[in-house]
Amino acid sequence: MSRTVSKSLENLIDFKNGKASPKEIGEIPIYGGNGILGYCNKWNYEETLVIGRVGAYCGSIHVATGKCWVSDNAIAGIPKEKESLKYYFYLLGQLGLNKKQIGSSQPLLTQGILNGIITEISSEKISRQNIAKVLSDLDAKIELNNKINAELEAMAKLIYDYWFVQFEFPNEEGKPYKRSGGKMVWNEGLKREVPEGWEVKTLSTWIDKDKSGDWGKEQREGNYTERVFCIRGADLNGLNGKGEVKAPERFILEKNSHKMLDPHDLIVEISGGSPTQSTGRMAYITYESLERFDAPIICSNFCKVVTLKVEKSLYNFAFEWNKAYDNGILFGYEGKTSGIKNLLFESFVTSYYSPVPKMHLMEKFYDFMTPMEARKQKNLTENKKLAELRDWLLPMLMNGQVRVK
Repeated sequence: MSRTVSKSLENLIDFKNGKASPKEIGEIPIYGGNGILGYCNKWNYEETLVIGRVGAYCGSIHVATGKCWVSDNAIAGIPKEKESLKYYFYLLGQLGLNKKQIGSSQPLLTQGILNGIITEISSEKISRQNIAKVLSDLDAKIELNNKINAELEAMAKLIYDYWFVQFEFPNEEGKPYKRSGGKMVWNEGLKREVPEGWEVKTLSTWIDKDKSGDWGKEQREGNYTERVFCIRGADLNGLNGKGEVKAPERFILEKNSHKMLDPHDLIVEISGGSPTQSTGRMAYITYESLERFDAPIICSNFCKVVTLKVEKSLYNFAFEWNKAYDNGILFGYEGKTSGIKNLLFESFVTSYYSPVPKMHLMEKFYDFMTPMEARKQKNLTENKKLAELRDWLLPMLMNGQVRVK
């Protein structure tokens, strides 16, 4: 019996166009080319694949395992063999649908294009289900790790807010400071009260030094001998666990080895941003985040590395910086060069004031955060290995080189 057979997609999947989304809000997900767009109270498909039909997400693929509304910028793909929904999700994922579109200024994917695609599939139904099970289990573990990381981040943010924004850190008796009558004093600069004994200083007073980025060479040549990975602004979210890290491999001068990052360094994006996103995205470096790479890391010329005077102030500084970023404050510290937004770094850190907690509290928060951050980074390392394993197995499972019993 043949392990694989050739089939056209129209013999495997019924493709139908989506429709304009209902305006009534509900609990049923609305899918477009870029995933879930919102929720409504109606559905037009269930147990379906969702393929991006037009624009930047043309050819993207999602799977809806329950009732959903497929919007008019997507195509619904209903497998004729419903038990193989996940199998066809992985099958379409390796067909490069984003390269089969028509149109240049506005990419477009049609039912006709999809129906005409010929592909190889496993000849046995049980084999198709087993293949989907193996790949789904890998993705499920990745999703579980992401959920754990999201919970860890939410817990850390909650503790930071409770201790250092609401000032309910534990007092000498282990009780919430402010609620238990801890003395507060008015600070004219911040226009609010802070705990007695806390100083109010600019962010620059936390910083020991900063160093610029590098770009080096694409290949080893001449004195460019030090192999590194270069973190760009686009990699910062991935370094924080919210996307992929695609840092390119580069080679820098040996004399620039001092630009390599160490644990407790912070990377700040100083050029980039968008109309809705300011410059100033930040990621901090730990021992575990460095272990995600098999060579040292540097940052690109569009970023800056910051080293603090006190290592254990790392998380307080990072949360204070991110608070300013999330509140849009860094929009007020941007200039432009040749149309590119630049962060006025020195202007910001020398003019932005924040309360400085007592050292024992920062140390306590550091001790709380360190194992959580280690777990988060180890989960991200595991996700990378699981994704590589899945992507390595996928084509071999699909073409019959590897069989699953």
